[in-house]
Amino acid sequence: MKLVVISLGLVGVLAACTEQNASNVASTGPIRSYEAPLKGSDPNACWGKDISPAVIETVTERVLITPEVLSEDGTVLSEAEYKDKAQRRIVKERREVWFETPCQDTLTPDIIATLQRALKARGLYSGALSGVLDARTRHAIRSFQAPQGLDSSILSLWAARKLGLVAIDLPS
Repeated sequence: MKLVVISLGLVGVLAACTEQNASNVASTGPIRSYEAPLKGSDPNACWGKDISPAVIETVTERVLITPEVLSEDGTVLSEAEYKDKAQRRIVKERREVWFETPCQDTLTPDIIATLQRALKARGLYSGALSGVLDARTRHAIRSFQAPQGLDSSILSLWAARKLGLVAIDLPS
C-alpha cells in the first residue's frame, strides 16, 4: 500500500493507493467522486481526498425580555428590555470527496510541464512551464476541474485524461 500526503494550507489533501469500502457517488459532473475509494478497484490505483470544511454562520437575534410600560397618557414609564441571542447554524455540511488520480510517481517534471502547457492553452495558467506543481499550477487545476463538479487542486485522473496526460482505456 502506497501513501502520499500533500498539504495545501487549511485543506487537508491526501493521495493514497488503497482499497476501502465502496460508497455512493458524491458529485454529478463527469468527474466521478466517491465518499471512499471503491472496494475491488485496482489495488495500484491512486486516490485523492479533498475535504471541504463545514460553513457555520452565527445569527444574532434581538429578543424582547420585558415590554415597555406606558402611563395612561402614553408617557413611557420604563423602556422595553431586549437581549441579543446568538445562534449558530451549519450553512454547508463538511464534505469529504475521494477521486481517482494519477499516481505521484508518474507526475514527473516533464508531465507537470505538459500539464502547465495544456492549462496555459486553455487560458487557465499564466506562469512559466517550470515542471513544478506550484500554487499557480494547483489554482489552474482547480479552475479546470471545478466546472466539472470537482473543486480540488489535486489533479484527477479524469482531468489528466481530458488534458491528454494519461492514456484513455478503450473497451476491448
